[in-house]
Amino acid sequence: MAMNDSVNILSSAYLAVEYIDSFLPDNPLQQPFKNAWNYMLDNYTKFQIATWGSLIVHEVSYFLLCVPGFIFQFIPYMQKYKIQQDKPETWEKQWKCFKTLLFNHFFIQLPLICGTYYFTEYFNIPYGWEEMPRWYVLVAQCFGCAVIEDAWHYFLHRLLHHKRIYKYIHKVHHEFVSPFGMQAEYAHPLETLILGTGFFIGIVVFCNHVVLLWAWVICRLMETIDVHSGYDVPLNPLHLVPFYAGARFHDFHHMNFIGNYASTFTWWDRIFGTDSQFIAYQEKEKKKQCITKKKAN
Repeated sequence: MAMNDSVNILSSAYLAVEYIDSFLPDNPLQQPFKNAWNYMLDNYTKFQIATWGSLIVHEVSYFLLCVPGFIFQFIPYMQKYKIQQDKPETWEKQWKCFKTLLFNHFFIQLPLICGTYYFTEYFNIPYGWEEMPRWYVLVAQCFGCAVIEDAWHYFLHRLLHHKRIYKYIHKVHHEFVSPFGMQAEYAHPLETLILGTGFFIGIVVFCNHVVLLWAWVICRLMETIDVHSGYDVPLNPLHLVPFYAGARFHDFHHMNFIGNYASTFTWWDRIFGTDSQFIAYQEKEKKKQCITKKKAN
């Protein structure tokens, strides 16, 4: 009975969004995107699209999303939004991070990406324009992928902090106490495989078109680079996502090493009480700010 009620609610929500979408003006980018998509299908094989297309989407998205945080370090005005202001980025650390990223991307992630084509063939995942889901379906699917990945990340990330294995794997990622955007995928190869598995679970559950693979890649990179950026910038559109953790939440994890284990949302840490030190820290900081304001007045 409860299952039927849930299905009815989801169906009603889908129809409501579809009804609202019918009143929205046509997207001016839709036709150029359609032309580009069909050109890709006409000129490249499925293997090339799934493999090299996915690699290009990942690499271009990753480093483009890193650009704002990289530029912030040279803008004095933005330093007031830096969370750990006493720990600026250094060229040495950023260069070390970049070299490790290239190794992980091309020697760990690329072999996994090469399996994308065989995944789409095995599950008969379509590539065509006509089969592509509507934007609101993609948004819902990406959110579902994020929920699944977040659960996987919380429990496996917490396990990697166990004292018996921490120094062998996860310690690599924690070399940077004050994170920066490019460091999001700086990790031990085993960690890349262990925590990266959570990314693929949602794809297995929701994927009904190859475009979801790329949409979810972009969404996941947007989130992980944001929380590792080291900057808590106001008017960040990601803060509109319900229960979104954000940069300040994850920055505390790097600073404190304990707690705030989830990747995207705050609910698992709240349920298991692993955000208690973060909450105490926030209250302490608020008291400091109040005292500073009183002295200034």
